Amino acid sequence: MVLAIDIGGTKVTMALFEGAEMVKRKSDATDAEGGREWMLEHIARTIRLWMQEFPIRACGIGFGGPVNFTEQRVVLSTHVAGWKDFDLCGWVRNLIGGPVVMDNDANTGALGEARFGAGKGCSPLFYMTVSTGIGGGIYADGAVWRGVDSYGGEIGHLTIRPEGPECLCGARGCLERMCSGLWLERDHGKPAKELLQDPRFVARYVVDLALGLKAVIMLLNPQRVVIGGGISKAGERLMVPLREELRRQITSWSGARLDVVPAALGDDSVLWGALALVE
Repeated sequence: MVLAIDIGGTKVTMALFEGAEMVKRKSDATDAEGGREWMLEHIARTIRLWMQEFPIRACGIGFGGPVNFTEQRVVLSTHVAGWKDFDLCGWVRNLIGGPVVMDNDANTGALGEARFGAGKGCSPLFYMTVSTGIGGGIYADGAVWRGVDSYGGEIGHLTIRPEGPECLCGARGCLERMCSGLWLERDHGKPAKELLQDPRFVARYVVDLALGLKAVIMLLNPQRVVIGGGISKAGERLMVPLREELRRQITSWSGARLDVVPAALGDDSVLWGALALVE
């Protein structure tokens, strides 16, 4: 069995895979006040319970924050305290007694959608997760492209509004600050799910979202853009106006394709990508 873990800003999701079949899945809201220790205790409890029934030979992890892929260490989390420079792989390895591989959740989601979901057969593929925060992953020529220091694809912290409000990263007007679920609720007093029911709000919202994606499309010319995370559940209510806004924004002479679709794997893109990390 392969254990897959998706550690996000608002939830921790775990699954067990036998081959290409998901046989167990568990998702729980994060206790942000409990920080890293709550998450570790929760993960350990689930692993010990599942190991009573199933042999776990390896584990893949998608972490909701920057990861040093070469060193296989968490860099930090901007949403949950206590993760800075943490050896999460070593901690899980001590529990399961087998190999553990980790990447940030956006890269892992890109891998999942490329191998099993809406990005199959597409290269380059750009995957963007729009949830508590915003992240991006680049998949090309059969592998995730991480950049020289593991920081490739960080679309969430592109500045799209230089005079905009301050982001948790310290900069102003980041795409994450303008468009992520965390800030939508704080700025508008309603959860993103409710806000995206209003076509007038969506029409305003996609302007900023398209500003971030325009940079990706002009720089990478991806074959397809896949959007995952909770906000992608708005489906065509979001995708149709987003595609229209991108057509307005993309430089007129550019022949870059605008193939933008929701994640096929829904909430489980990262779990499937975590499986692919170790297979």
